[in-house]
Amino acid sequence: MADFRSGFVTVIGRPNVGKSTLINALLGQKIAAVSPRPQTTRRRQLGILTRPGVQLVFVDTPGIHQPRHRLGMFMNQEAEASLEGVDAIVFLVDITSDPTEDDVRIADLLRNLRRRPSVVLATNKLDLVSTPAATEKLEKYRLLLPSGSESILISATRGDGLEGLVELLTERCPPGMPEYEEDQVTDLYEREIAADLVREAALLNLRDEVPHSLAVRVDEFKERENGIDYIRATLLLERESQKAIVIGRGGKMLKQIGVEARREIEAMTGRRVFLELRAKVEKGWRNKESILEQLGYKPRR
Repeated sequence: MADFRSGFVTVIGRPNVGKSTLINALLGQKIAAVSPRPQTTRRRQLGILTRPGVQLVFVDTPGIHQPRHRLGMFMNQEAEASLEGVDAIVFLVDITSDPTEDDVRIADLLRNLRRRPSVVLATNKLDLVSTPAATEKLEKYRLLLPSGSESILISATRGDGLEGLVELLTERCPPGMPEYEEDQVTDLYEREIAADLVREAALLNLRDEVPHSLAVRVDEFKERENGIDYIRATLLLERESQKAIVIGRGGKMLKQIGVEARREIEAMTGRRVFLELRAKVEKGWRNKESILEQLGYKPRR
């Protein structure tokens, strides 16, 4: 193990730039929920990539944004706390657009870190733009960071530049023993991932007025004697009108969410799943500390 390298790498960026998609792609399997909706990721999650000679522990983070409630504050705190004590930071940006206020806010955070690790600017969604347009946007993002910062063009969905990104990050990690077993890919329990996969299925099926007001609480998760996992979960919403949308006419929408979520959970666990869902209104839950703690969104003091 004398030549082994091991390090923690935070992936940070504004909402919907593809942080979870990138980590799933690097690991070659799905551990994090993804959807076209901003703020799909609400807490930190580790994605552990182990290869001959190196272990990179990626820290997936919520997108940094202007918060409007306690949940938003928690998400920003999770992202900002993940910048401390790591070996490298991937600042992930969207190459299809110019830098936003959130990008500038993140760049300011990076510049003001007490101990600033190596920062790699990764410009994602290369598959959606021409090379000249990508080059033009890249220069604008480079201006946000100190001179000398590394940058790389990537596409998390198509795979462009991912091996080059791994090489850059490996060079920035110190020699050391792996922190996790070779076959471990994340730090979350199946119960927690199942909740995220149910919410992912909901985000992919629901209209714009619902997603940010929705949370999933797993009330029961156990393996029965017949070898089937039984999962009972509650979809929390803030208004009765949202509950009606989630349930749908004759329960059709809730059933569709359940079918898609069960498929993803079975792929994750490798076991058959019986999934029971219900919808419940909890008015203003995003500002209720007790509810946030139940859901695992415990604010940092």
